Amino acid sequence: MSILVKPTPAPKPRSKEAQTMALVLAVIFVIFAVTQLFTFEEFIKLIPMFQLPFNEGLTYALAPTLVAAEVFAIPFLLGMSLSRAFRWLSMFCGWLVAGLWLFMSFWVVSVAPFGVKTIGFLGTVASLTPGWWAVCLSIALCFLVAWTSWGLWPGKRHEK
Repeated sequence: MSILVKPTPAPKPRSKEAQTMALVLAVIFVIFAVTQLFTFEEFIKLIPMFQLPFNEGLTYALAPTLVAAEVFAIPFLLGMSLSRAFRWLSMFCGWLVAGLWLFMSFWVVSVAPFGVKTIGFLGTVASLTPGWWAVCLSIALCFLVAWTSWGLWPGKRHEK
């Protein structure tokens, strides 16, 4: 008996399209994470400018949580050999990223003041003016995460 957790290979994808979309989403998350980490000091200051309905400590913790979730979502999307628990966690991190971006982009468009210069998808590397396009992009991220979660489901499948 071993105390160490053993990695298991990822289940086969349900379709070739789901695997392709998982790779596309992994590339998007890598681009997001790298650009946000490249200007991380400014990215941490950007999130409080959104005036989210959280206390100050949670608002400042949101930036590192978001970047960490983007990084931790990548192993599930790439179909790496992982423990079952980490595979589920990695899939959850993808949902967390999509949900946080949807909430923040909708909040910035509908509630936040006009002083926000960038939405933060690419950190502060590029100035992406907040707008309804950001909400639509966040909804597209949610659809991609749903598609890849369905296609790469880590649990047991009951196929007929």
